[in-house]
Amino acid sequence: MAKPTLGSSSSRRRSKRDWRRQFRYFYWRFVRLRSTPEEIARGLAVGVFAGWYPIFGLQIAVGILLATLVRGNRWVAAAGTWVSNPLTYVPIYAFNYHVGQWLLGSKNQIFSDDSLLSWQKLTQLGTEFLTTLFVGCFVVGAICAFFSYFLGLWLAHRVQRRRLQRRRAKRLD
Repeated sequence: MAKPTLGSSSSRRRSKRDWRRQFRYFYWRFVRLRSTPEEIARGLAVGVFAGWYPIFGLQIAVGILLATLVRGNRWVAAAGTWVSNPLTYVPIYAFNYHVGQWLLGSKNQIFSDDSLLSWQKLTQLGTEFLTTLFVGCFVVGAICAFFSYFLGLWLAHRVQRRRLQRRRAKRLD
């Protein structure tokens, strides 16, 4: 009998099954959160806020830290940072940059040939660019966090209410 090769269909089926199992585990863990709706909403809000910043690799850590500070749910904060991902980085940060330009009133184009000629001008360009981007990230992140708090609060109340109704229905049976 021949051994299955590395790319055999049985190993692909197994990996697909493992992926589904992990997804199901995290789904149920999320649904069965034992936090109050307010804690869940706070966690979502700070996670979304952290997700709007271009601090790649640190967004989840910042979201969890902020959730700890505001006594929000850390799991939901980590999930909330996923608003930005490799597919949405460019549109999100371009939008944030334009919002920062609009708020700071700097309509000039930052990148030009003469700004790249000296180290001092390049450093100044980086500072201006990052300041503009971070102002936009703060404002857009704060607005999105505000709305995600109320969306998360509504959703958490709804999920917990349904769970309670199902438990009561089971007891009556």
